[in-house]
Amino acid sequence: MSAPIRILAICVHNSARSQMAEWYLNQFGEGRLAVESAGLEPGVINPLVIEVMREEGVDLSGKPTNGVFDFYRQGRLYDYVLTVCTAEQEARCPLFPGVVRRLHWDLEDPSRVTGSHEEKLEKVRRIRDDIRERAQTLAASLLAGKAAGRVQADAEKAPL
Repeated sequence: MSAPIRILAICVHNSARSQMAEWYLNQFGEGRLAVESAGLEPGVINPLVIEVMREEGVDLSGKPTNGVFDFYRQGRLYDYVLTVCTAEQEARCPLFPGVVRRLHWDLEDPSRVTGSHEEKLEKVRRIRDDIRERAQTLAASLLAGKAAGRVQADAEKAPL
């Protein structure tokens, strides 16, 4: 069996989008994707994300957050860097040595959703579901060995 495809999912705080992307990509990757996640300014996992992932049977409550610059300084190598944030936030992400492919999913920041608790939960559920769909599409494309350009197009076509 060949080495797994290494992916780093990045968002601002490693508190929501990148954590969900990491979990789903590892699940859909069938052991052939090795996915980690990190943030530009690591914080704590968003309680709304913990709640909506628990609905999927996933407990992120004890999961640590990681700093992207720590991974960078450690010289970690990835086949893909996947930014899961707004376009403005994506511009702040560093270039990683050896990374040939960079993918971007423009996703709303769960820490900025507004409304009642139930309204916030519903918005975060939509973000979670969007990430799940995109992760399933990306994993299927990577496992099928599609070229990087096609992987990008497939991942962006996933439903919102």
